[in-house]
Amino acid sequence: MVTVDEILALPKDERLRIMELLWSGLTESDESIDSPSWHDEVLSETAKRVAEGTETPIDFSAAKEILRSERR
Repeated sequence: MVTVDEILALPKDERLRIMELLWSGLTESDESIDSPSWHDEVLSETAKRVAEGTETPIDFSAAKEILRSERR
């Protein structure tokens, strides 16, 4: 089996190719992938905050920037 460190040591284009192969294998399968049990709860809580006006949706690019800045 290949380790995470071995994958991370690969050039970016190779890692992307591997990711695309894995994603393709997952999406072409007839098997369904169940969401974790907590997922529905988190989505419901978020939808409630949006309906109450206490949560403002942002676009995906902005969300990625916020998450990246928090990791630094």
